[in-house]
Amino acid sequence: MKSIRLNHRAAALGVAAGLVVIGGPFLLWQRANLGLLRAGPQTRRVVALTFDDGPDPRSTPAVLDALHAAGAHATFFVLAAPAGAHPDLIARMLREGHEVQAHAVKHRHAWLRTPWGAWRDPGDAAARIGAVIRQVGGEQPVTLHRPPHGAYSLFTRLGQRAASLTGAHWSLEGQDWRAGQTPDGLRAHLRRALQPGAVIVLHDAGPGARVTGPALPAVLADLKERGYTVTSLARLEGLRPVRRADLPARIMGTLDRLLDRATHTEPAGDLTDSILRVSPTRFPGPDLTLRGGLTLRAGVPAAEYHANNALMSQLGPIRTVRVARQDFRRVAADLQRRPELRGAQAVYCQSAVTPILERLGFETHDLPPATGRRLRVWANVLRRAYGAGATTQAPKLSVLSREDFLRLYGEVPQ
Repeated sequence: MKSIRLNHRAAALGVAAGLVVIGGPFLLWQRANLGLLRAGPQTRRVVALTFDDGPDPRSTPAVLDALHAAGAHATFFVLAAPAGAHPDLIARMLREGHEVQAHAVKHRHAWLRTPWGAWRDPGDAAARIGAVIRQVGGEQPVTLHRPPHGAYSLFTRLGQRAASLTGAHWSLEGQDWRAGQTPDGLRAHLRRALQPGAVIVLHDAGPGARVTGPALPAVLADLKERGYTVTSLARLEGLRPVRRADLPARIMGTLDRLLDRATHTEPAGDLTDSILRVSPTRFPGPDLTLRGGLTLRAGVPAAEYHANNALMSQLGPIRTVRVARQDFRRVAADLQRRPELRGAQAVYCQSAVTPILERLGFETHDLPPATGRRLRVWANVLRRAYGAGATTQAPKLSVLSREDFLRLYGEVPQ
């Protein structure tokens, strides 16, 4: 019996140690990114491009060539040994205006490291890479560290702090390393998932480089066409470590994504940086007659649009109107492109931002009192999560017939 109790106690201690060393760090830093650099503000179309695992003379020059041709800058998280073996590539990165920061000495997942090895690696990597920078005449300090795979144990984080390094994560993973990924697949993935302020992670060495190198010129051309500036982490204005106050918005964003999957809601134009998302639904009622004479009855096919709350909260009302005009053109294209929206008789939204929607051509109708109260509670939950004050406006129904909506916004965006 005593041995059984000892075994149970040892198992409990093992579980507790695992939570402290791996479980907690996984949630706090690897997932929530608390205290790490993750993304900049969404108020401007600027993204930070970052590359891991280099330098490699077989693949890094092609990445540098593409960046130079596009006039773009990036941050390279380099490995200590390749950096020491190829100082000419480090010199070129610095000469062409890129940022060089620390990735690792040993490219090994944090959960597979000894406590001592995980603690020492960030500082050792920064020291060795800093020495290479000085060797080639550079003056840029090494202040950032991105562990391999973006993975953390308690000792990885303690090692960063001991070395006075800031952890650098990302908000958009290129997934260039996936088996079966292609340059066209990478380009399509980034085009769809891109958002203002994103920190994008790609690879200039290793398995991902076989995809990123060939794809990068077209990716950079896409970004320019959509009005994005590509820069390094050091030049991304407003970039700061994630704070506890930022977590409610992160949690709400996760909930939004889960609800979108459940309701087949897609971003307008299939582009995540749209301020609008659209879902096929049934008109909720009550029955009403629109200005053009169409009578909408409860239950007829319709398209409901929702705001990208995170983006709208940062843009403010004036810029929201300007961006929404463009994105309603994407919704118009979706009405004709997405099979599940082709039968929609109306386009509507239930919200407390009716003054904005009236400026955009929508007509407004009162909602049943119970529906209005429920939506106001939810609107205030969202506003508080995204750092805005509670609204006193009553939610209303903003609606246009399909015909009137296409008349206003039927021009397909480029």
